[in-house]
Amino acid sequence: MSEEDEIQLKADNKAERKVLKQVLGINMFQVALAGIVGFIANSTGLLGAALDNLADSAVYIVSIYAVGKGVVAQSRAANLSGVLLIGLGLLLLGEVIRRFVTEAEPIGWAMIITAIVNAASNLLALRLLKSQGERGVHMKASMVFTSNDMLVNLGIVLSGIAVMLLNSPLPDLIISLIVVGVVLQGGWKILKQARSARRKGVAASEYNNQKR
Repeated sequence: MSEEDEIQLKADNKAERKVLKQVLGINMFQVALAGIVGFIANSTGLLGAALDNLADSAVYIVSIYAVGKGVVAQSRAANLSGVLLIGLGLLLLGEVIRRFVTEAEPIGWAMIITAIVNAASNLLALRLLKSQGERGVHMKASMVFTSNDMLVNLGIVLSGIAVMLLNSPLPDLIISLIVVGVVLQGGWKILKQARSARRKGVAASEYNNQKR
């Protein structure tokens, strides 16, 4: 690699870290907003979104670590991200079941406003991530998380409207189950990408060794 290429690579890595730190900040804001409002408004959907964002924050921290590392390190980071997401989905499923038995009707308008604010911040995060392209599996994992969050928040808006129209907590519980499905699917997708990237990285390494 030439000196020019090394300088460009360092600049690219620095820009990537900066974007991931900005997205991490957006995610922590979403955790606080959805968590506080979800608790006050008795919304399982918002609490699920807060837990989802908390897992995303852990993923972004792992992704920041993976910047500039090799394919194997990036795939390990993405693999950890997928495991975290699947674990979160299972925990959220337990919370949905508990609240189905014990909780009161959520506050629909609070769900709608909070989800709209979070969806707008998701859009900003997605634009920041896309500005860096798909340089590694860790960045692809970050984009999967952010895209999932967009869908979750749009679903919460719809469930908030349904809660107000039907005077029932069922729409909130239903969106919570959908969140669980989105979370589990996203985790599985990331694990598949991580395995694929790792296989390609190992194959490329073995090929280079044979050429030497």
